[in-house]
Amino acid sequence: MDDLKRLLQESLNKDLYQIILSGAKGLQDGGQIASRKKVRPVLIKGQLLFQVSSYVGKQIFHENLTAEAAADRLSSDLLQNYKQMQVDAKFFSAVALASKKGKVTVKKKLHGQQEQRRVDLSHNRTRKYILEEGRPVPFLIDLGVQTQEGKIVRSRYDKFRQINRFLEFIADVLPCLPKDRAVHIIDFGCGKSYLTFAMYYYLHELQGLELEVTGLDLKEDVIENCSALAKKYGYDGLHFLHGDIADYTGTQRADMVVTLHACDTATDYALYKAIKWEAKVILSVPCCQHEVNGQIACEALDGALRYGLIKERLSALFTDALRADLLEENGYDTQVLEFIDMEHTPKNILLRAVKSEKQKKTDPASRKLAETLHVSTTLQRLLGEEK
Repeated sequence: MDDLKRLLQESLNKDLYQIILSGAKGLQDGGQIASRKKVRPVLIKGQLLFQVSSYVGKQIFHENLTAEAAADRLSSDLLQNYKQMQVDAKFFSAVALASKKGKVTVKKKLHGQQEQRRVDLSHNRTRKYILEEGRPVPFLIDLGVQTQEGKIVRSRYDKFRQINRFLEFIADVLPCLPKDRAVHIIDFGCGKSYLTFAMYYYLHELQGLELEVTGLDLKEDVIENCSALAKKYGYDGLHFLHGDIADYTGTQRADMVVTLHACDTATDYALYKAIKWEAKVILSVPCCQHEVNGQIACEALDGALRYGLIKERLSALFTDALRADLLEENGYDTQVLEFIDMEHTPKNILLRAVKSEKQKKTDPASRKLAETLHVSTTLQRLLGEEK
């Protein structure tokens, strides 16, 4: 407790960049606890205050507190509602981890002169990202998202936002990943690997975790290019393989499974393998959900299903609902989240599942939904074959 108090005293001043509380406890209980909180200093009418932003669903609630009030709030929140607190300040960064028994462990790292950042105290400042504008990141430069000076290429700004949004999802589940050994991550259908490199950079370079990351994709030229880039950056824990998700047998375990835009039933095979490996975290952005569209038949929905476009979109939504239900039924706390704004891509749903200790449900919602729609999905069949 003394370490936490000392950390907050050292942090809550004009040199603070931000504090993030993540790993909400009881996040599924009616959504009463914000999924995460961010704290930053603001100067209002000459007074230094600390703005607490609470993220509840799609809403953000703001509150401005004095340093003393902010310290009390953060201390109480970490002990009662969250598993981790990340501090980024001008001269140091730190992480505070809270155990189930209320013990707090603090790890602190001093910044060198090149790592020190200017802190903006304006009340209504431009949004700050995990990967900042103006700070060159090698993989973003090589992938055409940044210039050599760190400026975001205008035509690639949506990709920059997408990358940062993805890293925010990872930041929320960071407390679920092991800290005493290498974290094993499988990225199915990695493609050009914008997000794979971002994930590695964030977890290894910024968070200091030891990683074993495998990216898998069907395109050989893409795999060759990604492998060359990983070697160029010295990312020794990042490897790329050519292969099909359904046939992958390269491991018997994984701490986190990522599947972003794996087409149609490839997502089902990825989710099945993640469940079978009892992965602690699953992040999935489904794509091209055709399977249910070819089967769906429900008299109550005939008025909607007669229109091709509506049938296609409803089928995609029902596919992901079934996947979320199946993850829940296999011991995962599952959220269906908006990945990025709908205006940028229709493929904007992300399934985030975290392994829990709860028992499997005996009366699965997925079965009722599938029977109502008269469908049978690949993930249902794969899981059924295990029984």
